[in-house]
Amino acid sequence: MTAIRVLLVDDDPLVRAGLSFMMGGADDIEIVGEAADGAEAETLVDRTRPDVVLMDIRMPIVDGLTATERLRAREDAPQVVVLTTFHADEQVLRALRAGAAGFLLKDTPPAEIVAAVRRVAAGDPVLSPTVTRQLMRHAVGTAADTRRTRARARMTDLNDREREVAVAVGRGLANAEIASALYMSVPTVKTHVSRILAKLDLNNRVQVALLAYDAGLLEEEPEGR
Repeated sequence: MTAIRVLLVDDDPLVRAGLSFMMGGADDIEIVGEAADGAEAETLVDRTRPDVVLMDIRMPIVDGLTATERLRAREDAPQVVVLTTFHADEQVLRALRAGAAGFLLKDTPPAEIVAAVRRVAAGDPVLSPTVTRQLMRHAVGTAADTRRTRARARMTDLNDREREVAVAVGRGLANAEIASALYMSVPTVKTHVSRILAKLDLNNRVQVALLAYDAGLLEEEPEGR
């Protein structure tokens, strides 16, 4: 089995040491480097080619948000999981819109952090439906109407079936759950998700969920459908 290559980015050396220690016992995870700010992280990504970057948001010189945007803009972009001490704030939301695969609280239990790294490396986001809804509610503000208009315009690129899948993704459903709810096979769901990402020029399922929310699609269908 090829080990998951992980880069740790945090300006606090104690946090980096703690993360390194807690993941050091996992046979399938390899810590390939540590960085103290976003600029150093970009250099180390070029050198170490990590699969997953654990990225602190608040750092000097180049912050985690800027670094996430730069890394996710690359063709060979690693997955990025942002680290924060807050359950929801605007910076975390901006990181998710920039392409981060999710976020972890710094006090997350070690076993959950290891599991999250494995999930992200496999292509799954690390946001539970509850956390996703919390972040999305936080996003509502003075620019909500403008976001909705733009999001609805983008969603017109999807056909009806793709729109249904996008809504299901927005509700935090896994592929198997979407397949069951929409009466299709898991491979078909995966195909639809890939097409949605390509049509909307998005990086991952988290961004699909955010766009579906912005467009008001999660409000239009009842939760129990």
